[in-house]
Amino acid sequence: MRMREKVAIVTGAGSGIGRATALRFGAEGAAVACVDREAEAARETARAIEAAGGRGLALAADVTDDTACARLVGETLARFGRLTTLVNSAGVRPIAADPAPPAAEWRRVVEINLTGTYLPSRAALGALQASGAGSITNLASIYGLVGGSMAPSYAASKGGVANLTRQLALNWAPTVRVNCVCPGVIETPMTVELRRDAAWRERTLAKYPLGRFGQPEEIAAAILYLASDEAAYVTGVALPVDGGYTAI
Repeated sequence: MRMREKVAIVTGAGSGIGRATALRFGAEGAAVACVDREAEAARETARAIEAAGGRGLALAADVTDDTACARLVGETLARFGRLTTLVNSAGVRPIAADPAPPAAEWRRVVEINLTGTYLPSRAALGALQASGAGSITNLASIYGLVGGSMAPSYAASKGGVANLTRQLALNWAPTVRVNCVCPGVIETPMTVELRRDAAWRERTLAKYPLGRFGQPEEIAAAILYLASDEAAYVTGVALPVDGGYTAI
């Protein structure tokens, strides 16, 4: 039970990597506040944690809203009494891989992926510091480390997450560790439309030495390590979990 003494907030917990992470944390003993902009999706994840014998709380929130972020931290503290762990998993991909996205699409992607990482972190900072051993794990992407097939808005937002992670790790040490995971293509609802395109799938898989896309549970396992006390000497890291994509 690697998270027995932890209380975590996981954003984007209604599906994909966020849901897999919330479920894994719950199985490892953490109390988990499951945050999603879709209230029912958050409730489904929290119910699954509780059905397995864990402690779950469902919260609906927009991570780009400063007031909403403060509220979700307050409600977590009211329910569980403390906060040790934050996982910023909420995010979106561009509607299309447009090489010159319009301003509205640029703003949407950057606001959710980058601002939606910073605001929950800022809201949680005081509680994480009070815990004495707080941690934040952000979701960046391989496209935040290298160029690729995604739109500039996505690459910029995820590159921003990776460098925000490094900067906050410096700013908030030694009481709060800040790391990020950089997944490759993961088989989640966010990527299902891409993966249905046979030509795209074949072309993209050729770039993965392990010859397959990842599973959300594999990313959750990396997040679990970074959030656990086993990583007590790890901060400022952007960890690729990508089947070897960035090694080429």
